Amino acid sequence: VMKIGWKSLSRIVLGIGATLCLGCARPDIVEPHTVSIVDVVQRGDSDVFSLSPEQYQALDEDLPIGVFDSGIGGLTVLNAIVTIDRFNNVTHEPGPDGHPDFEDESFVYLGDQANMPYGNYPAEDKITFLKELILKDTVFLLGDRYWTSRSSQVPRRDKPPVKAVVIACNTATSYGLEDIHDAMGRWNIPVYTVGVVAAGADGAVESLLDAEAPGAVAVMATVGTCKSDGYVREITRSSSGAKIDPPEIIQQGCLGLASAVEGNPEYIVSPDSEVSATYRGPAVGHTSAPIDPSLIPQYGFEEAGLLGDAEDPETWRLNSIENYIRYHTATLVEGYRRSGSEEPITTVILGCTHFPLYEDAIEQSFERLRGIRTTDGAAPYESLIAEEVVFIDPAQLTAVDLYEALAGRELLNDDETAGFTTIDEFYISVPNAACPGVAMRPDGLSFTYAYKYGRSPGDVDKEYVKRVPMSRENLGETVMEMIRTTMPAVWDRLVSFSSHSPRCAELSPEARIHGGPTE
Repeated sequence: VMKIGWKSLSRIVLGIGATLCLGCARPDIVEPHTVSIVDVVQRGDSDVFSLSPEQYQALDEDLPIGVFDSGIGGLTVLNAIVTIDRFNNVTHEPGPDGHPDFEDESFVYLGDQANMPYGNYPAEDKITFLKELILKDTVFLLGDRYWTSRSSQVPRRDKPPVKAVVIACNTATSYGLEDIHDAMGRWNIPVYTVGVVAAGADGAVESLLDAEAPGAVAVMATVGTCKSDGYVREITRSSSGAKIDPPEIIQQGCLGLASAVEGNPEYIVSPDSEVSATYRGPAVGHTSAPIDPSLIPQYGFEEAGLLGDAEDPETWRLNSIENYIRYHTATLVEGYRRSGSEEPITTVILGCTHFPLYEDAIEQSFERLRGIRTTDGAAPYESLIAEEVVFIDPAQLTAVDLYEALAGRELLNDDETAGFTTIDEFYISVPNAACPGVAMRPDGLSFTYAYKYGRSPGDVDKEYVKRVPMSRENLGETVMEMIRTTMPAVWDRLVSFSSHSPRCAELSPEARIHGGPTE
């Protein structure tokens, strides 16, 4: 399996190419006009969502870079940024120099965990509310306000502003990038903003240019990202810039996969946990993610990752990340087969920041499907999946875009900059128990599904969440172990923040994140 390199391609927006969308949601329902958070921030009406545009009129290269996602998946993008070496740090010319390109930079990360997954809001006809959440994330990064813990009674206002914003979320990029650009203009804040979708699309087109024969592009993303057609537009735009015909595009809205990675009990539970009655993942009869009993051989589910009667598919609920991957890859390929298309899938975009963590498992699932044989010896998928598939992780290409933009604006920090001692900062959202009418799960770290997706835009006076420093209490052992083992560069920065940042001064020793194994 190849992993794509990087090239800069011109960006021209054109129409939509041929697309097959699998697992996507129903059409939008227009929501009524509501109070705009952009207007509220511009007028200075809110203490919760407020900015000081004057501090942005002369951007300082010492400022950190802001990164946000709907959860912890965006840490994969941050990891790519802090580890990439594609440029000479002195000349800024392409070519590695043995030093991470962003080694002298600091970062402020926000994971909007309490409101995740963002990919479900479009399916629940809450696109306007999703856009509001995305703008609130942006205001947090640009502003100075945060809470020291979920039990804090008074917020603090000493968080630094940022010199750039990275939208480390495919759904947020698809639905919110243009809104953020417009808001920055109205707020008179000249902060560069980059998302992950255009970079991923450019990577896919580059893979097509490098291929010996044309092929189809598969997009594995959240239901919301697929519904937005963001990747379809960007691949079409990038294809035009490269002077090639747009490829056939197959989209698979991977309901529940990101939530399973995050450990959401509505999609996955630990073996010793009480089974919840609110399972929302793929199932027989599910309206948007049905398990088809006739495709059991194609799914190839692991029995250990299933709950229910093994002999009765109607009782099944997926309970492992591996089985979610097998379900969605099989559904994607079978849907493509039924469409009658014949171009082999040569490129797969991992269009959710959680998915690169399981790239090997996704690759193996495609390989297994390619090798499936029916009882009569037929190979239904062999011609539809290329022997060598290129997997695109948009994070690397996003890091390249970010570096080029900051270098062009002379905003990259310099290791000779005096007094550069800033520590990275890591925040996560938790439900605000003091918000009127709030409905939380027993752990106090997440909303109920009905409350989360039942809210409406325009109630800007309501502070649904508190954005607090990441800690052992709000991350949990499983997530910390995942970060430590798969993203050690991010883990080291997280430990430093928890141990030394004044933002964490009120955390108890037990709540702080320590180095080494998550003992």
